[in-house]
Amino acid sequence: MPTMISIVIAVALALIVGIITHFVTVSNLKNNAASKIGNAEAKAREIIDDAVKTAETTKKEALLEVKEESIKTKNELEKETKERRAELQRYEKRVLSKEEAVDKRSEAIEQREVKFTAKEEQLKQREAKVEDLSQKRVQELERISGLTSEQAKEYLLKTVEEDVKHDTAKMVRELEAQAKGDADKKAKEYVVNAIQRCAADHVAETTISVVQLPSDEMKGRIIGREGRNIRTLETLTGVELIIDDTPEAVVLSGFDPIRREVARIALERLIVDGRIHPARIEEMVEKAQKEVDTMIREEGEAAALEVGVPGIHPELIRLLGRMKFRTSYGQNALKHSIEVAQLSGLLAGEIGLDVRMAKRAGLLHDIGKSIDHDVEGSHIQIGSDLCRKYKESATVINAVESHHGDVEPQTLIACVVQAADTISAARPGARRETIETYTNRLKQLEEISNQFKGVEKSFAIQAGREIRVMVVPEQVSDDDMVLMAREIAKQIEFELEYPGQIKVNVIRESRVTDYAK
Repeated sequence: MPTMISIVIAVALALIVGIITHFVTVSNLKNNAASKIGNAEAKAREIIDDAVKTAETTKKEALLEVKEESIKTKNELEKETKERRAELQRYEKRVLSKEEAVDKRSEAIEQREVKFTAKEEQLKQREAKVEDLSQKRVQELERISGLTSEQAKEYLLKTVEEDVKHDTAKMVRELEAQAKGDADKKAKEYVVNAIQRCAADHVAETTISVVQLPSDEMKGRIIGREGRNIRTLETLTGVELIIDDTPEAVVLSGFDPIRREVARIALERLIVDGRIHPARIEEMVEKAQKEVDTMIREEGEAAALEVGVPGIHPELIRLLGRMKFRTSYGQNALKHSIEVAQLSGLLAGEIGLDVRMAKRAGLLHDIGKSIDHDVEGSHIQIGSDLCRKYKESATVINAVESHHGDVEPQTLIACVVQAADTISAARPGARRETIETYTNRLKQLEEISNQFKGVEKSFAIQAGREIRVMVVPEQVSDDDMVLMAREIAKQIEFELEYPGQIKVNVIRESRVTDYAK
């Protein structure tokens, strides 16, 4: 028992000691936590106090900066305001000075207006006096002359008009005579000599060729079974064969003369050979084409040799040969080119130019006509392009471009070629016109002449190379005739296109008729 008590007591004591120890430990922990919390609060208060102080300092600094900026802005505004006020004062002074000047000027203008008004009154009075004196003078002149002012004016104008006409006609005659003089004489001499020393043959323009047959039986053989022979020939040559009632003849029709020539040669050989079938036709057409090509080259070479112009490009030689089959107004293009070359050389020799260069330019001046059916553009443009392509000289190119006046001639040789081309085309028999074109030109010539006042009637003669104008003697004087002839010639040049020149012959004739009874 005492042992249990002692144990209980020991346990109790142990519990009491443990409790006391726990309590002391907890008290110590609480004290430490309280002390830490106090320290933290103190630090927090210190931080807050520092922040408050810093904020107040920043606020004061910001306020000071704002005050300084506002003071600075205020000073600048005051300075700018002072400058503007000074500028406005200057403007105000200028405006006041200008107003004073304007006032002075207005006063001066008013004074001048007063003076001008007075002078205007004086001038009106003088004008009235002058008008009165003029009327009196006219009346006195009318009384002395016995004519009214209108009659005197008409008489004066008529006198002056007659004097002017007479002086103008006289001046025109003198100027024409002076301008023609030696130049006209020399030009005629050169042209006549050149024409006399040059001659060329010409053929008529046509679009058909005729092939003679040995008999009418040959027509059937040419047509062939179901027309196969004629179709083959037309297909290979591009030429139409016309087989009609014409005895022993076949007509070849086509716009291309080279194709017609190929067809003619092939057909003639087939007729001679007698074997006419598609295979033989094809063979003969091929041979004919080669023969025509050879002929073209030989004709070109012969033309260059005849003119005496070596060194022409082979392609230009071939194109020259093609011109043998080209005509213009019935004039063969190759013969025309040879004639122009010869005339150009003769004219160039007369005035001391390079004869060979003139002949070369004359021979090639219409080279564009050789392919103008196949290439777009005028024969002038085509010709100049060909000469450039085959490295002809600038003189030849300019002569080709300017021989119809499309481009200004830059050398005397170009002018010579232009003149030679006109001579070759305009000489009698060189070119043919259709009857319709011919009659229309004659009618237009007479209509142009009949438009002029005083013309009684007019007649186009010499195939349109001359127009004779009959005038009324009472309406047209001798001096008027000179002016009328010139005006008619100018009107013809303006309205008509024609080769060569047209002579205008104005005739004034007075006749007196009486009868013996």
